[in-house]
Amino acid sequence: MAEEFQRDLEKDNLAPAEISKRVSRSRERITGAPVVIILCLDMSEMDKYPDTRRKKAEYIIATQSAANAGMQLLLAAHAEGLGGVWVCSPMFAQEIVQTALKLSKTWEPQAMFLLGYPIEIPALRERKPLEDVVIFL
Repeated sequence: MAEEFQRDLEKDNLAPAEISKRVSRSRERITGAPVVIILCLDMSEMDKYPDTRRKKAEYIIATQSAANAGMQLLLAAHAEGLGGVWVCSPMFAQEIVQTALKLSKTWEPQAMFLLGYPIEIPALRERKPLEDVVIFL
């Protein structure tokens, strides 16, 4: 994944020092986590449709289901006193992740969770007022 990440950053025309810094930081985060979980999507048991519109909708449904499972995983980890980080880098290197982990080709890596006991608890970020992000009808 680091090599793929580096190639992508080179395509973004970042300075070599910045690329090295970002790739190194990414590698440290992954290898420094006590637990790494790869969240995958599998379309093999989803409904099959002949038209593009419904195929796309079924894929979105599966993606939403996988994302919901990921959120539940983070909530469960938090309830156990663990810290967790959701990283989407496997989306940019799906084949590499499948090959490295010997995953079925039907398993599409969607996210990576880095779990462990937090060194410190970060301060809560300020949130937007509810009326700025919700419309009540």
